[in-house]
Amino acid sequence: MTLDLLAIAPHPDDVELTCGGTLLKMADAGYRTGILDLTQGETGTRGTPEIRAREAARAAKILGAKVRLNAGMPDAHLSVRDDYKVAIAEYIRELQPRTVILPYWEGRHPDHYTASKLGYEACFIAGLKNYPLAGEAFRPFKIIYAAAYATVTPTFAVDITRQYDRRRRAILAYESQFHPPKGTKSSKVFLPLDELEDRMNFTARYYGRMIGVKYAEGFVVKEILQVDDVVTMPVRSI
Repeated sequence: MTLDLLAIAPHPDDVELTCGGTLLKMADAGYRTGILDLTQGETGTRGTPEIRAREAARAAKILGAKVRLNAGMPDAHLSVRDDYKVAIAEYIRELQPRTVILPYWEGRHPDHYTASKLGYEACFIAGLKNYPLAGEAFRPFKIIYAAAYATVTPTFAVDITRQYDRRRRAILAYESQFHPPKGTKSSKVFLPLDELEDRMNFTARYYGRMIGVKYAEGFVVKEILQVDDVVTMPVRSI
């Protein structure tokens, strides 16, 4: 199967939290979307790989993703190494996405910024004909970076107001993470999960206000965007 849009993230639930509304909107528009989780989230405090895999499958169905794959890389041990890049590049060649969403290249969690670099380099080597990879050479046309976890001004934002409720359902499909059983004791280590869902909702409202809608998801690109019609550009300046 070839895809129009592929979101790559280190852990199950990262895609839902950072760009789930955008995947939904693109699926609603008829595009073929997919998700590649790099790890099973096995070192997380809550849940098990088996539980999180079932949750990820439920969430992918809500998001309308045509495919969800897991690369089986070690959680909390991601590093920029050739075998990891090759594994991701082979998925790129197989799925041939026109656009790829990656995590922003800076962040609190090492797996997030490492996944960003791995994803970019994998997209690049996937297009090298003589690189020792399975499949036919292919390189995505566009790479965009989800800004939700970062303290960065987005280059652009996607209105997800109509997709917001379904995005929230997809996030909350991860019951082990956001609705742990009563009586479950957390360790003394601060768990960002305890406030993460609320924070992502706040971020969606904030980005929405920036473009004059109720909810939005922000993205960053490294290249200049082309605009052909400056008369009909959206988002009021004053």
